[in-house]
Amino acid sequence: METSDEDPYRVGRRVVLAGICASALLATLTIIVGLLTRSTSVVATGLEFAGDVLASTVVFIGMLVAARPPDENHPYGHGRIETLATFVVGMVLVAGGACVSWTSLQAVGEHHAPPGSSAVVVLVAAILVRGGMSAIKFRVGRRIRSTSLVADAWNDTVDILAAVAALTAVGLTAYDPSRFLAADHYGGFAVGIIVILTGLRVIRESSLELMDTMPGGAMVERVREVAERVPGVRGTDKSYARKTGLGYHVDLHIEVDPSLTVAAGHAIAGQVRTSIRSELAWVVDVLVHVEPTPSATAGPGNGPGRRRAAEPASRGA
Repeated sequence: METSDEDPYRVGRRVVLAGICASALLATLTIIVGLLTRSTSVVATGLEFAGDVLASTVVFIGMLVAARPPDENHPYGHGRIETLATFVVGMVLVAGGACVSWTSLQAVGEHHAPPGSSAVVVLVAAILVRGGMSAIKFRVGRRIRSTSLVADAWNDTVDILAAVAALTAVGLTAYDPSRFLAADHYGGFAVGIIVILTGLRVIRESSLELMDTMPGGAMVERVREVAERVPGVRGTDKSYARKTGLGYHVDLHIEVDPSLTVAAGHAIAGQVRTSIRSELAWVVDVLVHVEPTPSATAGPGNGPGRRRAAEPASRGA
């Protein structure tokens, strides 16, 4: 049974809220230390953390709205707002990365004292905190199938890479200021490029969901398996699914005995819908279309995706 009694949106919101608090604290410390030590790469990392607060807030609001039940104007629920929140996070990343890269390049050629040890300390702390938050968000996001939470986890992963780039730049600058003073600024530029690339990836993945891209073959196969175990189902034909929020809406064609009454076929379809929703927690709802089993001369291969269910063993006389 692939079910869970936990409210996935509530779990996701708790994780995002913890991430917002961590991002706000890191952003404040990093920007202050970066300004005091005149480190462009550290300030750039702090600005990236500040952008994370905005991005995570968008995810949090998206989860609040997505949790609303279906209504007359939104019969499929409000789950798509979660995908839109993911898209916005990607846009924030791209815009923030571009600003950081541009600002860092403008600072190349400036002369100032090299960053102190406090810059190294705050960057190491940021790497550790971001590593923990990224791992938690990836685990929870994939478990509840939240694209926005996974996007937020990628955002944290970018922060780790950004902090490492900034740490390398600060280290080179402190090692030999006369030769590597500009490394600090180029480190800030590298941070921006990493952020832009990750933002483009997030935009691509959210766009695929908005285009109703089918899930993996294994997930569709599980739907078929559950349906074909229902008594009276002789096979399955077309099977489609599209993601809305944290779950999927499924359209499924089943084959039944052509001699059955409409009421009997409807009852089988209802049992298929109930079984799929109870066994597969990631399925929000199922629309079941009933059609007669093709004649023996037509063969099971007619129609895309058609598959016959296993025939029950015959009984002896």
